[in-house]
Amino acid sequence: MKITRKTFDECMFPCYNPQDFVIAKAKGVHVYDTQGKEYLDLTSGIGVNSLGHCPKIIEKTLKKQSRRLVHCSNVFINDKTLELALALKAKTQYERFFFVNSGAEANEAALKLARRYAYDVAGEEKDEIIAFDHGFHGRTFFTVSVGGQEKYSSGFGPRPGAITHLPFNDVAALKAAVSSKTCAIMVEPVQGEGGVMPASAEFMQALRACADEVGALLIFDEVQTGNARTGTLYAYEQYGVRPDILTTAKGIGGGLPIGIIMTSTQIASHFGPGTHGSTFGGNPLICACAIEVLKVISSDKFLHGVQERAQLLHNLLEKVGEHTGMFSEVRGMGMLQGAILKPEYAGQAGDIMRFLAGYGVLVLTAGGNILRFAPALNIKKSTLKQAMKLLEQGLLNYKQVKQV
Repeated sequence: MKITRKTFDECMFPCYNPQDFVIAKAKGVHVYDTQGKEYLDLTSGIGVNSLGHCPKIIEKTLKKQSRRLVHCSNVFINDKTLELALALKAKTQYERFFFVNSGAEANEAALKLARRYAYDVAGEEKDEIIAFDHGFHGRTFFTVSVGGQEKYSSGFGPRPGAITHLPFNDVAALKAAVSSKTCAIMVEPVQGEGGVMPASAEFMQALRACADEVGALLIFDEVQTGNARTGTLYAYEQYGVRPDILTTAKGIGGGLPIGIIMTSTQIASHFGPGTHGSTFGGNPLICACAIEVLKVISSDKFLHGVQERAQLLHNLLEKVGEHTGMFSEVRGMGMLQGAILKPEYAGQAGDIMRFLAGYGVLVLTAGGNILRFAPALNIKKSTLKQAMKLLEQGLLNYKQVKQV
């Protein structure tokens, strides 16, 4: 059977509009399609493949654990789930953990927990969730409703109520909106889908102060910024602001599906037996791999290497912008960077992304005006430089073709 891009159109839901080639295999930061063409991957599965594609540590752990225990459900406990929880406890000083399968599920659980906590402590009238314009927290109905992008939540009927959206990084708007009815404030330290926009230090500190003032829980969505992506294990460390609930996913699985909610014993106690669950959450096969990934990405040496690569990535992108004249700004944190296209290229990010694939470099977008870069955290510096040369060549040729 021959598999092509047309096969996708013939058998899959049309939720995605993927590129024209079909990926057959990958190793490290190199991806190969069914025709044998090689690409340099600067997307890492949208920040999932933190150690590159098919790292040896995942291959080895999968083989070993699959001989011991693959799945047993949460009717029982297994050693690997608890080992991962203890490892995270040692690294973060959070006290309680709940495992799910994705970032959306982690955020869904966090929002439910915040509502239940407020209901138990203050009563049903304390139910308002404050979130921010252009935020993105997942694709469940609750999380797209809390996310601040209308395009993802409209057209599905009545949305959950008591959700307020405010301008991101606007301290005055935040202080004016927070009230005794606010039960939770949810934010991404860097808005990923919303434009690779980092939160300011002043804004993050105001979030903590406002939450404390009204007895609301502060939730940080570190699905994309967590697990060494920004140069520290979690981005909140760089702000000196600790959330009450931390959610994460993506990179800690090293390519495998996992989501995590971290919080205190007191807050977690409001999720008693039967209040929430996940059939595959805490799966021993996935947790065994996450344990090994965490060992690697949390080491001081590894984090220092991420910081060095992040600075190099940012500097190289700025040079590409200078040489091509196509970027108005390069912004982000760590190995999550966004190149903002100049006004004359507004709405063309998707076309540019596809064009660049023809030059053997894979990038992401964040809306129609931003190219997003989230390469593997261990990408070689020489490979990163090579990728930037391909990027620059592709962009210059795009300009020539489009005659902009």
